Amino acid sequence: MKYDSIKEGRFIDRPNRFIAHVELAGRVETVHVKNTGRCRELLVPGAAVYLAEGQNPARKTRYDLVAVRKGERLINMDSQAPNAAALEWLRAGHLFPAGTEIRPEYTVGDSRFDIAAFTPELALLEVKGVTLERDGVVLFPDAPTARGTKHLRELAAFPGETYVLFVIQMENVRYFAPNEETDPAFAAALRAAHAAGVHILAYDCKVTPESMTLNMPVEIRL
Repeated sequence: MKYDSIKEGRFIDRPNRFIAHVELAGRVETVHVKNTGRCRELLVPGAAVYLAEGQNPARKTRYDLVAVRKGERLINMDSQAPNAAALEWLRAGHLFPAGTEIRPEYTVGDSRFDIAAFTPELALLEVKGVTLERDGVVLFPDAPTARGTKHLRELAAFPGETYVLFVIQMENVRYFAPNEETDPAFAAALRAAHAAGVHILAYDCKVTPESMTLNMPVEIRL
């Protein structure tokens, strides 16, 4: 998963969840934040951030904020990147046999799932991007997610193979865990889904300012 054009700036502030002010080449630029989560531990004044230039000349903001440095870590925080990286990874022959048909945004009943794989039996996979890190431990979610809990319950009830893939948008972490403190309902639903046979996966990513690629499996502690 690659970006075409990246520039480095310095984060100033975030007036709302959709935009931020960034110092870029000596001027203040209003940029689109490609993550509506809180990200309070990432977007701190003075942090180095990376901006992808948009391709639509009609849009109000010229750049998207897609990555940030937190200490020595480079963290991708583009909420669309996990699905794109997961699709690339699956289509490269990971998890399912080579040649398996992989479709994004697949609807079953009145629910839409991130990815469907035809093995030839239908398998469903939900992707969750993870940006919250504390002392090497990565947690999801960073804010309560009723939608995420609903997805887990639907996967647990589905009669075929089901997966949740936590795409950790950074490298060199210790382990993954559900964020019990922030969203106990999601944590309980994740444990229930695991007990019901849903495959729970977590992978870290190789991250550069210009790219993000799934890398290595990460220990999961439920």
